[in-house]
Amino acid sequence: MEKYTYVVIGAGRQGTAAAYDMIRWGEARKVVLADVDPDAARRSAERVNRLLNSTVAEWLPVNAGDKTVLAGLLAGADSCLSAVPYWFNLDITEAALQAGVNMCDLGGNTDIARLQHHFSEKAKTAGISIIPNCGQVPGMGTSLCVYAMELLDEPRDVFMWDGGIPQKPRPPFNYVLNFHIAGLTNEYAEPGMFLREGKITAVEPMTELEIVEFPEPLGKLEAFVTGGGTDTMPWTFEGKLRTLQNLTLRWPGNFAQLRAYWDLGLWDTRPIRVGNQEVVPRSVFHALFEPKVVVPGDEDVVIVRVKVIGKKGGRPAEALVEVIDYYDKETGFSAMERGTGWSAAIVAEMMARGETPRGAGGVEIMVPARPFVEALGQRGIRVTETVMKTQGAPGGRAGIAR
Repeated sequence: MEKYTYVVIGAGRQGTAAAYDMIRWGEARKVVLADVDPDAARRSAERVNRLLNSTVAEWLPVNAGDKTVLAGLLAGADSCLSAVPYWFNLDITEAALQAGVNMCDLGGNTDIARLQHHFSEKAKTAGISIIPNCGQVPGMGTSLCVYAMELLDEPRDVFMWDGGIPQKPRPPFNYVLNFHIAGLTNEYAEPGMFLREGKITAVEPMTELEIVEFPEPLGKLEAFVTGGGTDTMPWTFEGKLRTLQNLTLRWPGNFAQLRAYWDLGLWDTRPIRVGNQEVVPRSVFHALFEPKVVVPGDEDVVIVRVKVIGKKGGRPAEALVEVIDYYDKETGFSAMERGTGWSAAIVAEMMARGETPRGAGGVEIMVPARPFVEALGQRGIRVTETVMKTQGAPGGRAGIAR
């Protein structure tokens, strides 16, 4: 069996989970965990090796903003995963091109992902794949959308709901943060890019509140618009689908709190003057909010539900695909780490094996959906699917949630 060398840039929670996946399921010869904080990189490598009784994980200090150093670090690797904040990803993409190494990332910003797609011809020339936004949503959710669409003959309307929430909500915010807070507020503050009547439509965040029901113990959850979840799918499927949208799931009561922060301007990035100092509202929000929602040991659950309405066999039909995944007590990985880090690792492993097209593009084009879903199952992340004939698909948003 061929063995592969992987580099994970960013040794935080998601990077550590991805390295674990690469060693356990990715035929890894070596996994290098690189981080600007050498202690974090060392702890991450030690944890992964301890969990797997392995010596495959190694660590190095690295500055993710130094393209020359990064290119040297990547030389000879089969795949690279960026698990650092999204603003580093263009530099890492250029370093991967220079080194001739496959690259994917956890993303967090659709505009940056679209810029990465512009490197497609260079990636083809280099014989590599560049695939941004490969975490939970976008990422896993993108592939689940494509998979659900493939269950019908003529998909027309695609609805996705997703969220990562604590199993036992803790007041006052009933939320637990298991990834970088800059990614969270970027989602909260950016418009959702949807398809409405076949056209790309920007929808204001913190709007379109609805209640969605799930099996107990989840019950009723709130769902509302945030940014980034559809990634580049609106551009890919414009004119091919009538509807494409994604709503974020939270425990009841969360929406009213978040809407107040939005209305107050606490997610603005333009400095304002307070007394004799200038402060950035979003930085203040990060400093105040993060300590309240980072609770080590809190057990979480991740939900991704996709409903596709269209036709099968010439008759109206709908496909429902769903993942509900929980904190893993055996490894100590949160559901968010499994859903994000492991999903990105699956893509990195596919790239190393040559299972993705050469070039650069969105997950919906570059990642084969059925093999991805099968890989989730191999990891114990269960994907349920149902296809049913219907009397006719609804024409609007009403009635789409179960």
